[in-house]
Amino acid sequence: MTLAAALPIDRDAVRRIGRFRILRELGRGTIGCVYLGHDPVIDREVAIKTFLPSMPAMERKRFEEQFINEARASGRLNHTNIVTIYEAFSEGGTTYIAMEYLKGTELHRLLAARHKFSTSDVASIIYRLAGALDFAHRNNVVHRDIKPSNIFLVADNQPKLMDFGIARAPNRVADDFAATNDAPFTLYCKENLLGTPNYMSPEQATYSPVDHRSDIYSLGAVMYEMLTGCRPFMAENIEKLLEKIAHKAPRSPHDIDPDIPEGLSAIVMKALQKRPEKRFASAGDMAEEIKRYVLAGKRRRREDRMRQGEDNRRNMDRNTDRKRDRQQEGTSAGLFDKFFRNVLRKS
Repeated sequence: MTLAAALPIDRDAVRRIGRFRILRELGRGTIGCVYLGHDPVIDREVAIKTFLPSMPAMERKRFEEQFINEARASGRLNHTNIVTIYEAFSEGGTTYIAMEYLKGTELHRLLAARHKFSTSDVASIIYRLAGALDFAHRNNVVHRDIKPSNIFLVADNQPKLMDFGIARAPNRVADDFAATNDAPFTLYCKENLLGTPNYMSPEQATYSPVDHRSDIYSLGAVMYEMLTGCRPFMAENIEKLLEKIAHKAPRSPHDIDPDIPEGLSAIVMKALQKRPEKRFASAGDMAEEIKRYVLAGKRRRREDRMRQGEDNRRNMDRNTDRKRDRQQEGTSAGLFDKFFRNVLRKS
């Protein structure tokens, strides 16, 4: 993360943010916009996240903490499967983050369109995300909001983890304002629930202390939805949803769809354990378990091919033997007929 010079945003028509020339708008939400920009210094395209110009100053202040927290958290992480932050700035009413411009689509859009992922694709995507989380955790960053809309898929289904806005990380801005017994371990802050309920861990749902194993649970919830097409828990309101997350066990993916391999289903269910100590000890352990599952599958398929090849060779050998036997029987019968005709002729 670098600090930019203080250059204001043109609020009438956004043509430039900081030193970046704005090319077009990529998307917007309730509080902010993402623009495609051009960095004239490096000569590359970047994605620029900033607030809507019309946002009131008081409301803007509330969300500036998350912006800078995202920059501080992900800006310290250099990993293939984590979006790269190039620059962040917040001063004089101007707040933005310039980051890697990704070409692809968010995972949540694919799930909403009922896209069917193959089990091998699910294993590959979750394996890479678990590796990215393990890297973040080893650098003292806990994401705390793993969900499909924070996962971007680029070419060849390569995932990119995004939006560390409510991450727990060293020098987190929000920690400066939180109570001593709150910072930096929980998601209960200033009467607000931070995070996305459908993918929250039980400890988040009950406002209990969280650590890196909360991310493992949330990644398991994402994997569950990718395999089954449905979320682990659904309810008519947030209170009932949080109660289910805290106390109910979801059906296993294999029970929902017998075509889902039991090995993958077991990995999901371990990640979704209610008690953190019963989950994988680390995201790295989860990645290794997925790797073992994939390698075991390859080994079984190789053995099946070898066994099939041996069966085919045995069948070919049996067919060859039968053909030879028939030829020999035909030859013997022909000799007998010739001998019998000769005997009749002499008699």
